[in-house]
Amino acid sequence: MGIRHQVKGKTLVRTALVLLCLAVTVAGCGYRFSPGGEWIDSGIRTVFVDNPVNSTAEPYVEIYLRSGFEEQFRKSPRFRLAGSRETADAILKGSISALSTSHVAFDRYDKATESRAVMVVNLAFEERKTGKNLWSVANFTGSESYRVDQANPYTTSTNKQAALQKLAGDMAEKAYRNLMSGF
Repeated sequence: MGIRHQVKGKTLVRTALVLLCLAVTVAGCGYRFSPGGEWIDSGIRTVFVDNPVNSTAEPYVEIYLRSGFEEQFRKSPRFRLAGSRETADAILKGSISALSTSHVAFDRYDKATESRAVMVVNLAFEERKTGKNLWSVANFTGSESYRVDQANPYTTSTNKQAALQKLAGDMAEKAYRNLMSGF
């Protein structure tokens, strides 16, 4: 009985030491959760999200992208959305340079069952008064898949629009995180 308690005690001590070492390592590496945009001048509080330029043949994607960014800034504890360009401290500009779709899954008759949309955007976050570029990214790319219904093109179209909306929202969220991190 005494030997079992000694073994349990040694195992407990070893586990505690491993956890302590892990905690010290993680705490000492400089890792931080959810960056707050500290690198951006504290005087920049309001942001206007400009209409992205849509250089593709796909309608509405610029609306989806702008809505995605507006949602990110609306949720932000660091920024507020400006009502107009003139009242903003900074402006987020963008362009959708490419949007393509391709089939990625097929049934046994070689008919498409799933497609993927890939969007490429260019973004710039600029100080309004000076026009100074604070952050930018070129060829920022994202993708989203959607079901293809060979028997019902309307369903496929609806699925595609839903995928494009999700894609734009996901890209806005990822770009916003990169902006706040300074990447």
